[in-house]
Parts: sequence; structure tokens; C-alpha cells
Amino acid sequence: MTRTGAFIEFRSLAKIFSDHRGRRTPVVEPLSLTVAEGEFVVFVGPSGCGKTTVMRLVGGLETPTSGEVLIKGRKVEGPSREKGMVFQSYSSFPWLTVFGNVRFGLKYRRDLPPAEKDRIARRYLDLVGLTAFADFYISRISGGMRQRVAIARTLAADPLVLLMDEPFGALDALTRERLQLQLLQLRNAEGKTVIFVTHDVDEAVFLADRIIVFSARPARVLRDVRVSEVLPRDRTMEVMETAPFRKLRREVLALIRDEETRTEAGTTEANF
Repeated sequence: MTRTGAFIEFRSLAKIFSDHRGRRTPVVEPLSLTVAEGEFVVFVGPSGCGKTTVMRLVGGLETPTSGEVLIKGRKVEGPSREKGMVFQSYSSFPWLTVFGNVRFGLKYRRDLPPAEKDRIARRYLDLVGLTAFADFYISRISGGMRQRVAIARTLAADPLVLLMDEPFGALDALTRERLQLQLLQLRNAEGKTVIFVTHDVDEAVFLADRIIVFSARPARVLRDVRVSEVLPRDRTMEVMETAPFRKLRREVLALIRDEETRTEAGTTEANF
């Protein structure tokens, strides 16, 4: 359930990168934005626009050039257990079993005895439907299963916010659909705040409470699309066939296309 108020707050957040010659590239313009607790917010925009950089600033993996990010009123000053991150690549430990990988997410929970860590790991394995594969090594399961392991491991650490950067981008269409549905179910069960980056507009509209559409680099907010005011919170794949879904998709896609058209031809892209 989404709770009102500023759970995550961006205060005039800006980022400039410099290359080895000292040339400065503005990537994120001063950005002010709030995210409510329990909200599922998706970042979209032209390729290389800076949306991943904004997410990494929330995670403490990048340092702002100016401004700040606050989570529950506390300034983000680096990575911590409060921010759980899931990337497109399958971040798993091949020398551990599926169970061992999930339990690894609890490694730094010194407030929990070993038996409780085992119980929590089994709970999240069950939530992502991998109990039957608990004793398999990672090399013996599919890519989609590995992403479920990564999500379970991240949730087991009990972060305040879940940060996901194109987590389903490398998966086939059917696996991607299954994990999208499962992510919504997990989010509803756990009540986590989620920031999700994707290039896929259909995925964005299907998952989001809100879509933040960014401009071409340097990133600024073009539109804050309130999806949850149009689509029901509990969604199945059938919602994609409805007129409200298609209308939202057209609107978001048009914004991104207009930005890409506006961007100068021949501009060098970088993964920001």
C-alpha cells in the first residue's frame, strides 16, 4: 500500500561527469522530486539520457555534483543495506547453491541468529517460486531463475528501497512477462518502495504507479505520469489490451520519440 509523504526526496540533484581531459558533461540537471513510501516509480527516457545515473545516485553508487538525495529524511552518502539493487546482469555467486545465494543477502544482518537467517532465506525462496531448486548450483538454472534468485537475495536483506536497472532486459518475452507479474505480487506482499529503470514502455506502463519521463541528456523531468490513477493496482497481462493502457503507452512513447528526434544527429551516446 502506498503511503503519502516524501519517503525519497531529490533536492536540486545534479550530476556532471568529467573525462580524462577534464571535459565536463552535464548528465542530470538540477532535479527535485519526491517518491512516497510503497510507491513503484519507473524511469524512462531516450537512451543515454541519465536515468540510470539518477538511480545510482539514490543507491549511493554515484556522488552528486550538487544537491542531495534523502531517504526517510537521511542524506544518501554511499551504498548501504537500506538500498537493495538488482541489475540486468545475473549477479550471483557460482560457488553457492540457490539457497546459499539468497542467504548471502543476510550476511551482514548481525541482529539475526543463523536459524532465523535460514528461515528468512527459505521464505523468499518460496516467494519467488524456487524452493524446489534450493540445492541447485546457479550454473544449473536458467537466466530467469537467476534473476529471481537476485531479487530474493535483495529482498531478504530487507532494504528500504529496491532499485532495479533493466533487470529483465536480457530475458525472453515469456520469462519477462512471468517475472513482471511476480515482481508486482512481491511488491504487493512486501510493500517495498521500488525505483525501476527500463527502455520498454509497455513494461513501464504495466508495472508503474508513476512513470517519470526524462528528457535527452542532461536529464530533466518531462512528465510525471500517474499511472495508478488510470489503471488498477492489481494487474494481469490482459490490462495491456485495454484502451487506457494503450493511451498511456502512446503518450509516453510520443514523449520519448520527440526527445530523440530533437537530439542532435550524430551525438555520441554514453551509458548514463
